[in-house]
Amino acid sequence: METKTIHIGRKISRIRELRNMKQETLASELGVSQQAISKIELSAEVEDSTLEKIAKVLGVTAEGIKHFTEESVFNNINNFHDHSIQNNFNPIEKIVELYERLLQSEREKNENLKGK
Repeated sequence: METKTIHIGRKISRIRELRNMKQETLASELGVSQQAISKIELSAEVEDSTLEKIAKVLGVTAEGIKHFTEESVFNNINNFHDHSIQNNFNPIEKIVELYERLLQSEREKNENLKGK
């Protein structure tokens, strides 16, 4: 028997922290207060429309947030590390760099859509 223990708010919080983003920044991007973000991050469930908006700001998909686990992040980092050739290769920097490029791409897409 499978028990679902999805706490969306906690996942949002952790992804935001991994992206090195403060609650205030996320709040500003969404046009809400920092207290509203704090309340969302304490919530086990988040409305799909709100989750979509948060996901866009964080540079991920709503599904990505729903399926996020610490284990998957560390597995990706370990796989990255295991397959690296150089000893001085920092997989976390590469992951952050990738996320930053993805985020920039999403922002550019959003700007292009706003312009239409």
